[in-house]
Parts: sequence; C-alpha cells; structure tokens
Amino acid sequence: MSKTPIFTGSGTAMVTPFDKDNKINYSKMAELIDLQYAGGTSAIIINGTTGENATQPLDEHEAFVDFCVKHNAGRMKVISGVGSNDTSTSIRLAKAAEASGVDGILMVTPYYNRTNQAGLVQHFTYVADRVNVPMILYNVPSRTTVSITADTYKILSQHPNINGVKEASGDFSLFSRTRAICGDELNIWSGNDDNTVPMMAMGAKGVISVASNIVPAAVAELCRLCLDGDFKAASELYFKYSDFFAKMFVDVNPIPVKTAMNMLGMEVGELRLPLWHMTEENEAKLRQCLVNYGLLK
Repeated sequence: MSKTPIFTGSGTAMVTPFDKDNKINYSKMAELIDLQYAGGTSAIIINGTTGENATQPLDEHEAFVDFCVKHNAGRMKVISGVGSNDTSTSIRLAKAAEASGVDGILMVTPYYNRTNQAGLVQHFTYVADRVNVPMILYNVPSRTTVSITADTYKILSQHPNINGVKEASGDFSLFSRTRAICGDELNIWSGNDDNTVPMMAMGAKGVISVASNIVPAAVAELCRLCLDGDFKAASELYFKYSDFFAKMFVDVNPIPVKTAMNMLGMEVGELRLPLWHMTEENEAKLRQCLVNYGLLK
C-alpha cells in the first residue's frame, strides 16, 4: 500500500534555544519557527538530536511540543522526537505529542541497551500500535550503534501507522535495497544534508536538515528542484552549498550549527552538558565558512 508522506521537501531538525539560565527560550523559539515558515520549510522537527532532546526532562519535553504546535498554528507540519532506550518513555512522549496535535512523531532506534532486529520490530510496533499519529523511524547507527536492516524495514513498512524513515546511516546500499523491497510502503527522508540530492534521485521524499536552521530557503529550493526532477540544477545548488553542509558537521551535531547561529546573532544560547564548545581551530573554520557564504562580515 502506498503511503502519503507526512511531508515532502525540506524539514528542519530544529535547535532548541536556551536562555542564560539554560532554560528553554520560548520567545526565541517562536522567532525560529517564523523564520522557517518564511524560508519555505515544509516541516519542523523538534526534540530531535539537533534539539538536544537527550537532556530534556519529560515535562519540559512535553510543554515544548505543546508550545511549538500552538505557535506554528498549522503553517508547517510539526514532528516531535519521541525516541528513547526505554519503550515506556517513548509511549508517554508519543501520547503527549499526539494530544498536543503534532502531525507526526520521530522515533530513533534504542541506544546503549541496543537490541537485535526482532527487538527493533517489537519496540517500534509497540508504540505505533498505541497512538494514532504517524511515525517516522530514525536510523542513525553512528550514534546508536545499531542499524535497521532492509528486511526489518520491510516488516515495519507493513504497519499502517509507520509512515517512513529518516535514513541517516549514509549507507547507500541499505537505502537502495530498502527502496527496492519496500517501494512506496515506506517513505524515506535523507537524514544528512550531503545525501539529499542522490537520495531524492532514487525516490526519497526530502530531507530532515540541520543546515536549514540557518539557510532554510536554500535547502527548500534544493528539495523543490529535486521534486521537480531538475537534478542538474539541484546538483549545481548542492555543489554551491557543499562546504556549508560539511562545516555544519565539523564537530558533533548540534555544536557547530548552534555555534554558527550565535555567531550570526541569532542568540540561541549555550549547549547543555555534556555538549561543549568546539575547539578554536574548528570555530575559526566555521566562522570563515560563514564569511565565505556572505552570511557574516
């Protein structure tokens, strides 16, 4: 069965702005949401890796979702991360997100107490069975040390409430095999800015982007060109921004993107420990990149 994707095009993996007391800066988040809408972003993804969800207490997580849905007011799709290495915690977050009115939930593979492929099926299915909001799986083995296989994707694609996957493994063999056996039963979004064009050329529906926190219009245009089938123009735009995409990962995400946003006067605040400042060398590389792209003088 073909599944209509929750969104197509550019989705932004939003940073979470903090104030001087390291609490969520809600007024700044409202500004960031408005910026994304003005830039042509199709969906905002909150409480994900880029949003430092691992350091969010559950009540803060839930209140933040509620605020973002209300401020967005239906302008873009809102997808909330609900991933955990504790299935019961994911259930709580998923149900709260559903009650807040999100358009989708994003659920990463369990980390630390990593499971086998059968356990992945049980983990995702257990949550998908208990909410009515569509789920996007999230495969990022560089962080979790476990990867979803193509055969497991095939099993999960049969669940009517599992809409697709954010594929951030960088494994094109896995991606192409998954596309071959799942087809449109499982929508796929690139989880890496530098994989967007080739993945969309093979049927991905868009990207969940870090770079679009800063250049939302460029990423939205990149996706539009791909969706229109103009891969020559899309490739040219990608080549233009390739160094920018690379510099967003000169250190562990979201350290570079948040640092860059602060350099640009966007005032998104500090990182929460254990995340910490990048080295002076990397900071200099990042600053020069922003200058090269005309974003910083």
